[in-house]
Amino acid sequence: MPADQHTGPFEDRLTAALHEVGGAFDAPRTELAAAGARRGRRLQLQRRAALAGSAASLALVGVGGALLVPWHGTPAPHPSSVAGSGTPDPARTYSADDVVRTLQKLLPRGRFTSTEARGTDEELPPLAVGVFDDGHGEGSLSVGLERITASGRNLNPSAEVMPCPEGTQSDFDSCTTESLPDGSAITVYQGYEYPDRRVDTKAWGADLVTPDGHHVGVIEWNSPAEKGKPITRTDPPLGPKQLKALASAAEWREIIDALPEVKTPSAATGGPTRPGELTGPTILRKLKLLLPKKAAIVSSGSEETGYGYFVVDDGRGRSLVQVNVQPGMSDVTGELFGSGTETLADGTLVTVREEPGEKGGAGVVMWTADTLRKNGLRVVISAFNTGDQNKDATRKAPALTLGDLRRIALSPQWLTDTVTP
Repeated sequence: MPADQHTGPFEDRLTAALHEVGGAFDAPRTELAAAGARRGRRLQLQRRAALAGSAASLALVGVGGALLVPWHGTPAPHPSSVAGSGTPDPARTYSADDVVRTLQKLLPRGRFTSTEARGTDEELPPLAVGVFDDGHGEGSLSVGLERITASGRNLNPSAEVMPCPEGTQSDFDSCTTESLPDGSAITVYQGYEYPDRRVDTKAWGADLVTPDGHHVGVIEWNSPAEKGKPITRTDPPLGPKQLKALASAAEWREIIDALPEVKTPSAATGGPTRPGELTGPTILRKLKLLLPKKAAIVSSGSEETGYGYFVVDDGRGRSLVQVNVQPGMSDVTGELFGSGTETLADGTLVTVREEPGEKGGAGVVMWTADTLRKNGLRVVISAFNTGDQNKDATRKAPALTLGDLRRIALSPQWLTDTVTP
């Protein structure tokens, strides 16, 4: 991916929705299976190509070639009184320009240069991405919107919102989660683009979930892009209080209410009823519930869909644990599962592997459990004996055993888009 491009909060890193921003943007990813990875990237690029209509947009959201959006113009429409209540209003739509205008209205005084946006009538969720300059330097800024539950199905926001890292070590300077008077939960964090802080690019953000299932993610940098651009200011443009206010603005909930109804999982199949992968934050919430209690979370990260990781420490050193969730993989079964594959009673294919790491770190090993259900859902999880594949091993074996990995990969948690404690 070009160095001057990044995704929005619900693009290939949700953006960081939100994640523990350090490594999620440069997360050490394993090529779990070349055919599956190629296919996933190809389908993802095809979807983006159809949406953006240009090759420049294929690598997610481009920050270069900014399109200026006027500061003055038609205000974003305000739906009827049901808006913001959690009840979808399919009669009302918001264009990409509406989403951008809403963002510019909520930002403090300054200049916002839009580089990518989506409305409510597109395949992927609404998004506004661009560069904001308050007079003290440019900073990249993204806002992503999503509905994560069907109307009428209240959820527990505290269980759905992005979790702050656990344990005594964290790559954040600050991370807090709190409940708002309306029952919403919001996490506000201040972190870095790289966990090892090899450069001073900071990544700050906020993640909000309401009882009605509105999901708002905001992330910003102290540079015009997450990577590859000079740092233009000491800190990102918005402070923690401003991030909280922006993410919790009622205007976003009105836009989310214009999204199509979210379907509930099929009781007959036990699997998702809508196509597409789980969002990164959802994967993290599920994985957190499935980790062994001894594995304290040090840091985390995710992509928009299909991928999440934790760095954990069981008292014997850091260990990277990463998971990919890929629906619709039945057509490449033969490429992914060969001799030695176990077939369970329900038709699920399972294979486990112990192999060397692939990023060059001395002594690194990768343990993997790879599964494919009859409905085409592939869940593959790997653990390493280091917290960073690019660095040498820091322990003899990963923090999770092959048995742990197999249990996690086969969990029914992955069959729905909701998190069940």
